[in-house]
Amino acid sequence: MTTTHTGAATAPTAPTGTAAARAENLSKVYGQGETQVVALDAVSVEFTRGRFTAIMGPSGSGKSTLMHCMAGLDSFSSGSAWIGDTELSSLKEKKLTRLRRDKIGFIFQAFNLLPTLNALENITLPMDIAGRKPDKEWLDRVVETVGLSGRLRHRPNQLSGGQQQRVAVARALAARPEIIFGDEPTGNLDSRSGAEVLGFLRNSVRELGQTVVMVTHDPMAASYADRVVFLADGRIVDEMADPTADSVLDRMKAFDAKGRTS
Repeated sequence: MTTTHTGAATAPTAPTGTAAARAENLSKVYGQGETQVVALDAVSVEFTRGRFTAIMGPSGSGKSTLMHCMAGLDSFSSGSAWIGDTELSSLKEKKLTRLRRDKIGFIFQAFNLLPTLNALENITLPMDIAGRKPDKEWLDRVVETVGLSGRLRHRPNQLSGGQQQRVAVARALAARPEIIFGDEPTGNLDSRSGAEVLGFLRNSVRELGQTVVMVTHDPMAASYADRVVFLADGRIVDEMADPTADSVLDRMKAFDAKGRTS
């Protein structure tokens, strides 16, 4: 990963032992001069182990950019990002790839399942590629948590959209990563299937001790989280503990109203 640092350099502070991931003064800038766009503006945030955090904000607020930079999927312009005790900007591409494979789980709107593999084979695929055998006891717990015990031999085209996303959730959990990042993981699902997947994510935090960070635009989805972080114009502008759908919606409406009057 290549970063361009400006100004006086200061050594970044390593995250605390309770942090699964952390960003410190993280910035992402596209273009130069009149065409310059600041997607992230010196964002500092910490995601605690064993907690479910939602990231929300208006379109263009930088929420997906923040997740992609912190997950090692995109480079950043300045600042630092950590997964556990590893700082991402210091990693060459090979080590960054290994870190993403071994310490990070990903869930996206597109299920990204291989059609020629059954559900179980899709779940274990990242470990198979890495040449590692899954922990059978852990894998059984994950499969039970996401409710797939009776569907493991089915291929994706034999599963509903909600079931396919559950396979994607199980795949992210199976390797016991430091943290799971989800980018609108229920965006392609109906409300019932979305609620099931969100419930599985919440259970993975509460019952399996997983750490989940999810980007969403949906107040109902955010209500499953322990904490919501709000972004606007590339900056963290607020956060909320123990959210409800109504409290998140009210906060988002307040941001919209402020944006119209500014």
